[in-house]
Amino acid sequence: MADESGLGPMGDLHLLVAALRTDRSDVESYARVLSDTLGDALPAGMVEIDRRRSMADRVAGREGQPISLRVTTDDKLLELTAAKHGGVKAEVRSVVRGVAISRKEVGVDEWLTVLADVLTKLAARDTTAREALSRLFGL
Repeated sequence: MADESGLGPMGDLHLLVAALRTDRSDVESYARVLSDTLGDALPAGMVEIDRRRSMADRVAGREGQPISLRVTTDDKLLELTAAKHGGVKAEVRSVVRGVAISRKEVGVDEWLTVLADVLTKLAARDTTAREALSRLFGL
């Protein structure tokens, strides 16, 4: 059963995961969604993106290609890194007082489930985030 936020615990969590999973097989796709699309919903500094800038990128004033991204919360650090032969490597770290106490490489589906849980919790406590996520996911 969904709560008043429109981002209830089970059904809506699956909608978030499905929306994020669709056609996203590289770090660049996730970086675009998490920085651009979710930029209004997420607190400043929550998403960090590392980029590789070629000389052509520098000359043209482009940001470069995303090679990794991190989503930081009070108790988790979620990281996606471009794999050497394409695709994405995903990792979830448990954090206590800013120190990673455990690290686990996971599949992208599990990473997305953890991210959706983080977004759901954020939406439950932040009205601006809730409204932005509701608009984004059509909830």
